[in-house]
Amino acid sequence: MSWFQRIKDGLKKSSSRLASGITDIFTKRKLDGEAVEELEDLLVMADLGPATAAKLAAEIAKERFDKQVEPEEIRAALAEEVAKILDPVATPLAVNGANKPHIVLVAGVNGSGKTTTIGKLAKQLKADGKSVMLAAGDTFRAAAIEQLKVWGERTGSPVIAKDQGADAAGLAFDAIEQAKRQGVDVLLIDTAGRLHNKAGLMEELKKVIRVIRKLDEDGPHDVLLVLDATTGQNALAQVGTFQEMVDVSGLVVTKLDGTAKGGVLVALAEKYGLPVHAIGVGEQVDDLRPFEARDFARGLMGLD
Repeated sequence: MSWFQRIKDGLKKSSSRLASGITDIFTKRKLDGEAVEELEDLLVMADLGPATAAKLAAEIAKERFDKQVEPEEIRAALAEEVAKILDPVATPLAVNGANKPHIVLVAGVNGSGKTTTIGKLAKQLKADGKSVMLAAGDTFRAAAIEQLKVWGERTGSPVIAKDQGADAAGLAFDAIEQAKRQGVDVLLIDTAGRLHNKAGLMEELKKVIRVIRKLDEDGPHDVLLVLDATTGQNALAQVGTFQEMVDVSGLVVTKLDGTAKGGVLVALAEKYGLPVHAIGVGEQVDDLRPFEARDFARGLMGLD
């Protein structure tokens, strides 16, 4: 199956709700004020967010107001407008070869798919010919440490880990020293994601970053925030919260295949404009890929 087909399949829950809603609104009907409002409501329900929904509905109405329209035409027009919003943020993760190692700090709430994302990124980076090291910096959860070790074995990447409860900043320090000694290209550092204890988490992340900068004043070179699409609008709040703690440089959006809230990615692009490096549409190791705006927009609207 092509990657576009996988995206389309993965977005089925989101696209089928949008497609049937658009068909209901625009079958044998002019695009009048009431239809514009209904379209806006539908887009809000698909988690595109009120501001984005209003903007898209207005764009669709601009050329077509008071004209007879077909549902297919509306979906195609929406896909084009969504692609325009997403295009500026569709940016693959770029590893700078001048950094040895290129340090990527991976953040996100527990359950967002953070550790799995690190494993999948490691596999892709190795396939690109890069040497990779993993650091099990989520020292609060034994399961996260074990999971990262499994990914290390799967991808042939060394894993720096300590016992549960160890100091995360100390672990990051050791990992960077070892990565430098071994001339590793990329170091992926996992972090804790206990948002219920925000003050403690903020202090810990800041300490990790301070320690990284003792060894590399430009590090971390990327701070990736992993977001679970099934949380819908809550993903927007998570970006705001993590932005307070660390300078998020890019996003990875996971679990798009398990939700009718795929539109949240459009809301994220509109509100924050942060690069979206990759999206996940499944559990398999190859189900995380660089984000492509047009494919996603067409998939979201259920178009080929």
